[in-house]
Amino acid sequence: MKKLFYIDYPQEHIEGQMHRYRCVHCKEETTTINGRLEGHLSSCEYRIKLEGAGYESEETSSTNNLVSHDADDFD
Repeated sequence: MKKLFYIDYPQEHIEGQMHRYRCVHCKEETTTINGRLEGHLSSCEYRIKLEGAGYESEETSSTNNLVSHDADDFD
């Protein structure tokens, strides 16, 4: 099973930074995670929980189902 974006993880504000947040569990910044399950560290409690529940990261899902868009595809 796969979600379009994985954004329901607990976040904490990075002290001293106005608009920077990170995952409470693995401490990866939200800009690094970018809504992807594989953006979390492999040891992250959130990632382990979702993978255990049957959710797939891009690393484990089949690339045959992915759609690639070039810049020329959009007007």
